[in-house]
Amino acid sequence: MKRCAWAGSNELEQKYHDTEWGVPVHDDRLLFEFLILEGAQAGLSWSTILNKRDGYRKAFDNFDAKKIASYSEKKLNKLLSNPEIIRNKLKINSAVTNARAFLAVQKEFGSFDTYIWQFVNGETIQNTWNNHSQVPASTLHSDALSKDLKIRGFKFTGTTICYAFMQATGMVNDHTIDCFRYQEIIDR
Repeated sequence: MKRCAWAGSNELEQKYHDTEWGVPVHDDRLLFEFLILEGAQAGLSWSTILNKRDGYRKAFDNFDAKKIASYSEKKLNKLLSNPEIIRNKLKINSAVTNARAFLAVQKEFGSFDTYIWQFVNGETIQNTWNNHSQVPASTLHSDALSKDLKIRGFKFTGTTICYAFMQATGMVNDHTIDCFRYQEIIDR
């Protein structure tokens, strides 16, 4: 079975690639999870984050934005000593900031899903890459998303992080055309 080149190094990455990556996500909780995880990944490998994903779910109350938005200083200090997550103070604090901004977006738009998918006109962008080296790190769409998220107070949402988020949540289909998932995503 032919997969995207990045997904061959271990079983966890293969499972993620084969079942999640590029699948359109419209569930607000899962969208928030990806937003936090993509921010946590900044400067690290996605494999590192995948290995800590269960730890993140446990440490961050299964990405319940309402709970995270009200984290106390004591809770934040506890997170800083938790080996099951990336113990970076800026990234941990950004989860709280982003939870508050996320709730504000939900209030304004009715859902985060409605807000986020407007950046691709509600449809997955179907790319046609022959190989992984053609896949961009950012696009005009991720630039626009990043800019708007920053205006709304989100942190760790630069254009490269936003593009990775768009790939993960199926806003773009960046499976290479020879990958078995490419057509499956189109057919969804």
